[in-house]
Amino acid sequence: MTDVLDETRPQQQAAAAARPLPLAGVRVLDVAQVMAGPFACMMLGDLGADVIKVEPPGTGDQTRGAMGFKMKGPDSMGFLNMNRNKRSVTLNLKSEAGRELFYELVKSADILIENYRPGVMKKLKCDYDIVSKLNPRLVYASISGFGQSGPWASRPGFDLMAQAMSGVMSVTGHPGGPPVKAGVPVADIGCGLFATYAVLAAYIGAKNTGQGQYIDASLFEAALAFSVWDISEYWGRGTYPIPLGTANRMSAPYQAVKSKDGYFVMGATNQKLWLSLCETIGRPDLLDDARFDTNPHRLDNREALIEELEKTFATRTSEEWVEALLAVGIPAGTMYSYPEAFESEHGRHRNMRMEIDHPNEGKVSTIGFPVKLMGTPQQVRLPPPLLGEHTQAILTEIGLDEDAVAAFGARGAFAA
Repeated sequence: MTDVLDETRPQQQAAAAARPLPLAGVRVLDVAQVMAGPFACMMLGDLGADVIKVEPPGTGDQTRGAMGFKMKGPDSMGFLNMNRNKRSVTLNLKSEAGRELFYELVKSADILIENYRPGVMKKLKCDYDIVSKLNPRLVYASISGFGQSGPWASRPGFDLMAQAMSGVMSVTGHPGGPPVKAGVPVADIGCGLFATYAVLAAYIGAKNTGQGQYIDASLFEAALAFSVWDISEYWGRGTYPIPLGTANRMSAPYQAVKSKDGYFVMGATNQKLWLSLCETIGRPDLLDDARFDTNPHRLDNREALIEELEKTFATRTSEEWVEALLAVGIPAGTMYSYPEAFESEHGRHRNMRMEIDHPNEGKVSTIGFPVKLMGTPQQVRLPPPLLGEHTQAILTEIGLDEDAVAAFGARGAFAA
């Protein structure tokens, strides 16, 4: 596989010119802020959808002003990394004029994704019950912290709360240590991905039946869905899941281990690999130790096992051990920081750091496409939009001339 992407890039470029992207012609209304909703809409935009970001006048998406450091323009790096391939309109949905324009956009849309707190879109008269009457084929997804119903539904929906209340934090960190959240926003990004999966399925259904549907996605349920190993152990054995550091509750050894110059990760996840590990590191004595003779015994005696292995791993550097273990087929890897991972030979080969042209920032880095479509490769067609940049153009597309747009403006449609 090493050279597959390099060998196929010319073919990909030719295919991109000859074939439309899979979601070309699909219109998405991105009525969302911060992360989960905008991330889902960006994924759809990368696949060719016309994503119209509907933003409050004045401030726009909250993420435009986030992160605590300034770029050349007013938009944060976080905003730039979640909003490529979109166009922006500003509408005051609290005003009657703004809602009228929003309804016109709804009539032209295939998908709508919003992530306001439950009840807000209903108060704005922009909820599914109302807009589906204007466009019965519309797929409408609401993203929230805990879903649209239930005792926690009205709570603020933030990644940290979802991680805590779903159980993710209960298994993150080291035994006996303080609470630790996952270092990346697993509930936010996970929910964005699950919402994308759901809206695409519903869109296919609507193409066949002419009938859209409402989708209720939550950070809480997305985080719960990641609990496969942890809850399986509890339901199967009654063992209460606890933090294990970098270890795994299904196999041992399978974690970060200390070497002469730091840490690396490795895994001998079956008996064949365990035998190979003992031979490779020169520790045949471990094969005769009853505490380690089977995977269940190694799990029960994980701390003693790692202590024994690290006596040997301390004799060589991480890189030396990774090379030695990989050479005999034992999974192993170097621990990289994010900058190191993006700039690694493999990260560069997979094009996971892209540069795009932005009207304020010039060349700006953005995260590459996380999956590769070989027949119709994704494209950066548009940089992240400036606030309200496309308002006039989009309203013209749905039939309003300059005088009509000005009249809506006089009625407060675009006022902060």
